[in-house]
Amino acid sequence: MSGGAAGDLGRPDDPRPPDDPRRPDDPRQPDHPAGGESERTYDYFEAGCRFLAERHPAQAAMYLERALALAPDKNSIREALGRAYYALARYDRAAREFAEIVERAPATDYAHFALARCRLKLGDVAGARREARLAVAMAPGNEDYRRALDDCLEAG
Repeated sequence: MSGGAAGDLGRPDDPRPPDDPRRPDDPRQPDHPAGGESERTYDYFEAGCRFLAERHPAQAAMYLERALALAPDKNSIREALGRAYYALARYDRAAREFAEIVERAPATDYAHFALARCRLKLGDVAGARREARLAVAMAPGNEDYRRALDDCLEAG
């Protein structure tokens, strides 16, 4: 994937997204012999992460939802989407994404931390405390995890 113009989703001279039907010559099209879903998924993921880094969570969520629809088994997409939802104050949706990661990969300390933050925002102090304790146990030196646990303990 080349960087640069057109938001990294299209060619520099064509800013339309890769799945735009007006671009049948694009090799990222699923019916094009040189492209397919995996490249399109990566393009959506990359665009979503870029929007997230630029603090545009609504745009990030839009692209990350597309990526997740194409690759529902990818925890990296779920994590980024959960972060976008959290930034949009959609804590219930963010919690669902992080809970799915925890279920699929229970040793993912960041997912436990993020789930703790979501649950605390949703008023589930006991659930938040449980997840924060797990995150701290998995990565005891992480100050963000420790602060999350302290916030949970202060909340009740």
